[in-house]
Amino acid sequence: QVQLVESGGGAVQAGGSPRVSCAASGCTFSDYAMGWFRQAPGKEREFVAAIDWSGGNTYYAASMKGRFTISRDNAKNTVYLQMNSLKPEDTAVYYCAARYTRSPFPSGLGNTYEYWGQGTQVTVSS
Repeated sequence: QVQLVESGGGAVQAGGSPRVSCAASGCTFSDYAMGWFRQAPGKEREFVAAIDWSGGNTYYAASMKGRFTISRDNAKNTVYLQMNSLKPEDTAVYYCAARYTRSPFPSGLGNTYEYWGQGTQVTVSS
């Protein structure tokens, strides 16, 4: 059973640059594409970024591109989301997700991911 555990969230000031991590276990990590999604209070879950199994291809939501960077370390079974220039509207629970595929085309669709972490809260204050 694939398990995903996010960490690195917390309270940050606007303009801050935290990095959240997601450690995977119970799988061959390099068989999985990974994605980050977020859900703000009272809003639907939205796509943030995705990365293919190798780390060679990434895909971002238009509103995140340029501020957020997704990366992975297959030797550590971990995917990262570096967030820069955070705004209060970035406040959300951030979830990582895993999709069993070696396609080079990362997906931004939540229903294509089979496994989800429990999420980590990121709160941005002004």
